[in-house]
Amino acid sequence: MKTVLDDLARQVKLRPDRPMFSDERETLTFSDVAARSDSFGSALLRRGASHEPILVFMPRGGAMIAAFFGVWKANCFYVPVDAEMGESRIRSVLDRVKPRFAIADDSATALLAACGFSGETLDANALLSEPADPAALEAAKEKTLDSDPAYLVFTSGSTGAPKGVVGVHRAVLDYAEQITKTLRADETDVFGMQAPLYVDACLKEILSALKCGSSVVLVPKKLFMTPVPLVEFLNAHRVTALCWVVPALTLISALHTFDAVVPQYLKTVAFGSEVMPPKQLKIWREHVKARYLNLYGPTECTGMSCFYEVDRDFDLGERVPIGRAFDNTEIFLIDENGSRADEGEIYIRGTCVCHGYYRDPERTKNAFVQNPLNPDYPETVYRTGDLGRRNGRGELEFLGRRDDQIKHMGHRIELGELEAAAKAVDGVDAACAVFDREKSVLGLVYTGAIEKTALLNALRSKIPEYLLPKRTAKADALPLTENGKTDRKAATLLLYK
Repeated sequence: MKTVLDDLARQVKLRPDRPMFSDERETLTFSDVAARSDSFGSALLRRGASHEPILVFMPRGGAMIAAFFGVWKANCFYVPVDAEMGESRIRSVLDRVKPRFAIADDSATALLAACGFSGETLDANALLSEPADPAALEAAKEKTLDSDPAYLVFTSGSTGAPKGVVGVHRAVLDYAEQITKTLRADETDVFGMQAPLYVDACLKEILSALKCGSSVVLVPKKLFMTPVPLVEFLNAHRVTALCWVVPALTLISALHTFDAVVPQYLKTVAFGSEVMPPKQLKIWREHVKARYLNLYGPTECTGMSCFYEVDRDFDLGERVPIGRAFDNTEIFLIDENGSRADEGEIYIRGTCVCHGYYRDPERTKNAFVQNPLNPDYPETVYRTGDLGRRNGRGELEFLGRRDDQIKHMGHRIELGELEAAAKAVDGVDAACAVFDREKSVLGLVYTGAIEKTALLNALRSKIPEYLLPKRTAKADALPLTENGKTDRKAATLLLYK
């Protein structure tokens, strides 16, 4: 069966010495990555691994990605773990997955033991000294089916216990085709990767490298606290493409970074995870001449499923659309009556839909459902829990989470409406609306120069009284989940500090 690893073999023939992944420790060429993944895969096969989860616990970098590929070559699926996840989160992953093997380096071995890992820990550096076994690798590849699991990543848990999403090889193949076409990636591109490797967001850059021969530079996390050095890093590495969460981009624009330094080589700026404030998008477009893409898609559908290429300016109160579905994907809206509509809950169907949640049949049953528009034969679609609508141009807009709709003071309220109004106020850089159900308190946490009283006065002219927050908190930065989305639980706590 063809997998994306066939693209790695092709890139080794075309450009063996081109840097594939660079991090703070080392640069790995396409040949380096292929050789390391052969060693990892052969070592796993010698130990009897087959069609099972393999924990990969290493520092964020090219070596960890090479381990992912090695797991694929052994006809297994990888489970990425990072120390940043925290001990309790790692324990929850181990309890759910119970892997027999973990590939780890010296920095992770002790933490694995402390978290109660009972399987066999394989030292990553030692595995690289083991010879590759081409015959065993070829035999494993022949046994791989396109319906086999490719990875198991856990959601952030911002709205409940983490869920392990089972990605599928055929979906990864299709995603590689769709995302690289959307980004217009090619061998001249250098991607600046912001995403952690234990979430699916990193696939955009990884698959671009595999399919197109692009290079990927992993941007050090510490730079996202200092926007001027961050942009200088992008220039020093001649980065041409970014696929970042919205808070990472707005950090740069909101702190007037472009007054000091501007990205010189960017051709593509793609953003996702949450709604991009129009005023921050305008700042980016005024200073950096590039293609701007708004991406939307859940982890349960192999990453991004929908895109909008920014083709116009937006007023402060407008929503930047999420546009239209990728090829080979359909996105449709279902209203409260279970009918197709122009406004309602977002459903996704197509090859992109993952297998479900690992060892979690109840939550799988609630989210991976029979297509409500198809009564004739079994067809699983993903019910996102997100709300959307078609605007006057026929473009899809994201309205917020279904569970962000609340009943307050006799009115049905969408938290996204309060957020959008706050983000449109001069002096607000970012905002998060929250609802404390225990105390029935509608709140707003924001960043920016404006003071709370002035913000409330400005909001009174924009929204009805029942939508005004009862409590408001000004923060240095909005709290984020591991995958870069605003953490509403943590933001709620800020209301009472």
